Amino acid sequence: MQETIETPPVLQIPTNSKISYMDAIVQAQKEEMLRDERVVLIGEEIAIYGCGEVEETFGENRVRNTPISENSFTGMAIGAAMTGLRPIVDLTIASFVYLASDQIINQAGKLRFMTGGQLQVPVVFRASMYYNIGNAAQHSDRPYSLFMNSPGLKIIIPSTPADMKGLMKSAIRDDDPVLVFEDINLWTKKEPVSDDSDFLIPIGQAEVKRTGSDVTVITIGACLYKALVAARALEQEGISVEVIDPRTIVPLDKETIIKSVAKTGRVVIVDNAHRTGSVASEIAAVIAEQAFESLRKPIQRVTTPDVHIPACVAMERPLYPDKERITAAVKNIV
Repeated sequence: MQETIETPPVLQIPTNSKISYMDAIVQAQKEEMLRDERVVLIGEEIAIYGCGEVEETFGENRVRNTPISENSFTGMAIGAAMTGLRPIVDLTIASFVYLASDQIINQAGKLRFMTGGQLQVPVVFRASMYYNIGNAAQHSDRPYSLFMNSPGLKIIIPSTPADMKGLMKSAIRDDDPVLVFEDINLWTKKEPVSDDSDFLIPIGQAEVKRTGSDVTVITIGACLYKALVAARALEQEGISVEVIDPRTIVPLDKETIIKSVAKTGRVVIVDNAHRTGSVASEIAAVIAEQAFESLRKPIQRVTTPDVHIPACVAMERPLYPDKERITAAVKNIV
């Protein structure tokens, strides 16, 4: 009698599709809304700012377009989170977080502590940084540094489509409030991203984007790409640059940073935010406190000067870190 061989079931192995940074945001939200009916999207003109597909898929019961009243609808979302939902709040332009900051800092960030852990506030705040496009002073801030000083909040600044999708999904599943600062200069950037609906990147885990031995360059958000260009150019001159993207600034992966500094002994920190009280300042302080004995040269910061952003693009663009300024900072300590 011939033995019957059973055909094993075909496994659905997730593949990688090349998608944009904006597509990664939409995918992350759609997948999490399909996975968990408690996830809802609240914000201003959601369809206009990239999420029309989400609105069409889930309808007005789970996607709520709001009036231009950031403090009010942010408070509404926090209340919804406290009573069982998992809202994503789309604040559109990042400068609008100032208007919602009382709710974010004084309520979302403090209620778990003030209730002895009895309340959870699982809410995500999306803030799109509209800069480098002549949007003028009141719409061009990169205000993530401000919220580092407010305990109880987690803050992510993804720089690639894959990081955006994986971190956004982790943020939506997190039981604490998470601020997501996305860079509109990256919206069209594409790369292969996992199609796995459970593709997650842990909050608080940095990534070494390029290995090197002479200098550690730590980048925040979109500064990554300028740093990589500078690193490739410096390699032609015999200078080996290691590039680290923290991806999350709260909590900050200090271990990865300190390990790299111990190897290279030289540090350049690149940050699009204003210089004073910046993420670059905090990382520099951490290195000075925990890895001072490893440093061979002073820490260098490449940041935006403490000025308001002009409406004139030709005046605005030179303010931000670029390849030339990064290269000069590296050469200053090599």
